[in-house]
Amino acid sequence: MILHPSSRVKQLLSDAQGEDLELFISVINLGEVVYRVGKVKGEDEAWQTLDQIRRLPLTVVPAGDELVFAAVGFKMHRTISYAGAFAAAAADELEATLVTGVPELEQLEDQIQIEKLKQRHTIGDCSG
Repeated sequence: MILHPSSRVKQLLSDAQGEDLELFISVINLGEVVYRVGKVKGEDEAWQTLDQIRRLPLTVVPAGDELVFAAVGFKMHRTISYAGAFAAAAADELEATLVTGVPELEQLEDQIQIEKLKQRHTIGDCSG
């Protein structure tokens, strides 16, 4: 099933606010969000975005050794970004569903649960 990203994310955040659901983001993926906003909209906007995200009902997963090397394992065996590998490793470690609009991560469906979102470019393509 492919869902519109903004409505699905709003639904997940609402469910987490009501404590029906626990949401996670790895610190590496959080950093990627901030740097992408900064590249497109500027540094001030990036730090404001970080402040806004910190107010959301999300638990930030630290990048400890175990998560780093689990991400390395995903990256070694699949053609995915390093940040994507962290998202996958965190989902795997937490036995959680990875909610993503990144097509490259769909190849991990045999290893982790994935909920696909329709891909949308809201802040531009800032790969790398």
